[in-house]
Amino acid sequence: MTMLTAYDIIMKKRRCSPLSDEEIRFMVNGFTEGVIPDSQMSALLMAICFNGMTEEETASLTLAMMESGEMLTPSKQLVRSCVDKHSTGGVGDKTTLIAAPICAACGLYVPKMSGRGLGHTGGTIDKLEAIPGMNTSLDYDKFIDVVRKAGFASAAQTGTLVPADKKIYALRNMTATVDSIPLISSSIMSKKLATGAEAIVLDVKTGDGAFMKTVSDSEKLARSMMSAAKALGRRCTAVITDMNKPLGKAVGNGIEVIEAAEALKGRCPADLYDVSVTLAAQMLMLGGAGEYEECVMLAKDAIESGKAFHALEKTVELQGGDKNALTDYSLLGVPKFSYEVRSSESGYISRISCEKTGILSMKLGAGRQNKDDPIDPTAGILFDKTVGDYAEKGSLLGTLYTSSECDLKAPGEEFAQLFSFSAEPPAVSSAVLKIISD
Repeated sequence: MTMLTAYDIIMKKRRCSPLSDEEIRFMVNGFTEGVIPDSQMSALLMAICFNGMTEEETASLTLAMMESGEMLTPSKQLVRSCVDKHSTGGVGDKTTLIAAPICAACGLYVPKMSGRGLGHTGGTIDKLEAIPGMNTSLDYDKFIDVVRKAGFASAAQTGTLVPADKKIYALRNMTATVDSIPLISSSIMSKKLATGAEAIVLDVKTGDGAFMKTVSDSEKLARSMMSAAKALGRRCTAVITDMNKPLGKAVGNGIEVIEAAEALKGRCPADLYDVSVTLAAQMLMLGGAGEYEECVMLAKDAIESGKAFHALEKTVELQGGDKNALTDYSLLGVPKFSYEVRSSESGYISRISCEKTGILSMKLGAGRQNKDDPIDPTAGILFDKTVGDYAEKGSLLGTLYTSSECDLKAPGEEFAQLFSFSAEPPAVSSAVLKIISD
């Protein structure tokens, strides 16, 4: 029997040869346990970044990472199929707070392990924690109990889930290997699958504010993740959605909770409505609620009837949050400072820089550059105008909010620079670009 060595495995991948399941497990387990040093794992990650991985290799890497820690089985405890969704990260992306309650209102179970924001992209947990009393650090029994009673729960991922990913991601961040499609795919899917999802809807963002800048790369990532899920016996579809401008009009935490609550009351920007209903309908379809068009109608009815909003209220209440904050928005906290930004010219808004919007929101206190940075739940940006709107000179473009002591004039000037104008109205298309189900 040939003895496996990290050196030989690195050399094999460097020469573009596919690795076996045994070789991938050897590297993942050895690195997680501290036997294989950072230097050798970094070399393998760089070789993968340059030479890619086959579908079989990506599935093996996903499985090895998934099995490196605790694995949850909510479907067994709930005695019902569970459906999850995952967004690859965007600006103003509060779709979980809309799509999950819609599905819960339609009788689906959505046990959601969510993340925090980092860099220019936001996180569902940070948004939920803007609600007074909201507990996202649930033990497993409590988590299951909330899902059973409300249909939907959202909790922060525990340290016992997928420790291999935590270590590997930290190394990728230091070695410029974050943007490798097989590495992104295995990182995302190992966490989704470890939380016990039997069916997963992927919201793969594309454009300026996303990690994948082109539709082609976003589709490659979507198909890689779907392939890994299906290889492990899970049902999976993907929706490619536009992130060339912020989703909706609110960017922040408490401010996005408000927009999500308003959306579930029937007052929702068109782009946010389209994406949220599409994701909910895909989740309902995977959950066996009917054909796609039937599920779209179910999702819309859940909003119009008020059932989806009540589902969100119930989840918030069961997780210790003050559900009154979903109606009396002052309970979410009132920012100490605000700054209105007005247009210096007239014209149609042709573009809003999405990534720079996320960065500006982070600077105001709504996001974090480092994982331990504190969050200001009142900070954020509320757009008054969006792409396609006509702005008169002097009209309101948006408002900046923060509770940090600072001069908002410079951020205001930065915000004004996010907008581009044209004499003619730009083409405005749906934020849902493609649905991949095969």
